[in-house]
Amino acid sequence: MKRTIQLVVLLLLALTANAQTAREFTLNLTDDGAAQMVCFLPETPMGRAVVGVPGGGYSVLSNGHEGVLASKWMNQRGIAYFVVNYRLPEGDRSKPISDVEKGIRIVRDSATIWGINPHDVGIMGFSAGGHLSSVISTHSAFEVRPDFTILFYPVISMDERVSHKWSCRNFLGEEGQKDAKLVREFSTDKAVRRHLTPPACIIMASDDRLVPPVTNGVRYYEAMRNAGNECAMYIYPTGDHGFGFGPWFKYHDRMLDDLGAWLDARQTPKPDAIRVACIGNSITDGFGIDMAGAYGYPAKLQKLLGDKYWVKNFGVSSRTMLNKGDWPYMNEQAWRDALAFKPDIAIIKLGTNDSKPENWQYGSEFRQDLEQMLKALPDTKIYLCTPIPAFKPTWNISDSVIVNEIIPIQRAVAKKQGAQIIDLHTLYANDGDKMLDDGIHPDSKGAHRMAEIIAAALTPKK
Repeated sequence: MKRTIQLVVLLLLALTANAQTAREFTLNLTDDGAAQMVCFLPETPMGRAVVGVPGGGYSVLSNGHEGVLASKWMNQRGIAYFVVNYRLPEGDRSKPISDVEKGIRIVRDSATIWGINPHDVGIMGFSAGGHLSSVISTHSAFEVRPDFTILFYPVISMDERVSHKWSCRNFLGEEGQKDAKLVREFSTDKAVRRHLTPPACIIMASDDRLVPPVTNGVRYYEAMRNAGNECAMYIYPTGDHGFGFGPWFKYHDRMLDDLGAWLDARQTPKPDAIRVACIGNSITDGFGIDMAGAYGYPAKLQKLLGDKYWVKNFGVSSRTMLNKGDWPYMNEQAWRDALAFKPDIAIIKLGTNDSKPENWQYGSEFRQDLEQMLKALPDTKIYLCTPIPAFKPTWNISDSVIVNEIIPIQRAVAKKQGAQIIDLHTLYANDGDKMLDDGIHPDSKGAHRMAEIIAAALTPKK
């Protein structure tokens, strides 16, 4: 009965959408119609889409002011808007997760006919819906992970002692609260991944008495900032909990201005942009560079190449090419994401950590592991980077092994597989002054120098 009333309210509110909405319709996300997605397509689409996820403590759906009420504002800005009326967990948290994932998949699959850039699909969740949105942003596969995340007063922690008790219990189940591993897994501030978790905008009121901001939204911001991921946070003096898009919120207009400015500032790749995957270890990751997502070499490369390219950082610190190394790259989520990205170009820079004695004892397998990686990218133009010089033998990294053993194997494999070599070891040899004190990792100037070398290889002058 509650759900029927909610859907009636939903339809009534939808009628208030003004002429900026060109088309409104509802799709079933499950065969029985238990989950639905209400779609609002703008008259003048600008290519962006937002999938809305209402709150309600995982016990009801607040899909009015935390759902369809945002459609007018979104459509006026040319943003296609979709409200997912997901199934409540009722002991099975996979139900709401799969419903939202299916909604995102439909939006991306229908991007062409709905005037949407499939690389500009965001998610916007409120309260418990904010938790669900953050789960999709941190746990879901690359294909259904949003490109950006908007979280209104989100439940982040699944520890009911510092969060909203009933959201925690309804999502995890009564027994779930006793499982510390499960609580940690779905406390999404613990699940933020460097470079892989999408940019976020968090909106809260300081006097929220239902979902404590400091142990929830602020924790997510902290995790994002510590990972070097893009994140903004707007905390208004008053408003308590659940204001959503309601005009009664004292700071409603200011909030819309802030959210609009954040959205307007987003740099969105063109639908036909050349996809460039930067695969590598800590040097690609940007170890030692604060906000490496903006100042590491892949970010610098993006600026040098321009908007015809879409450069993504899939670097992970400490990783090896060797599958028997201490931290094999091909075991990582970043590798799976890089494959799902379906890059047109892959820049592979691995080998530095392989030179350590504890890893190079398996050096006889370096060639076969490198060939395995290249064969996993059959339709990709591959640029194989030699490691930059190890200016110091920090962490047992051996420049001698790099020069005399690793680089010759890279050259042989590149020749056999038709890949191109970027000889960073030679081209970066005079840049020892652009390194951190460890002599292994470039500083921000060194990252820029690397980007210059790689950009020149990708766009040779005619």
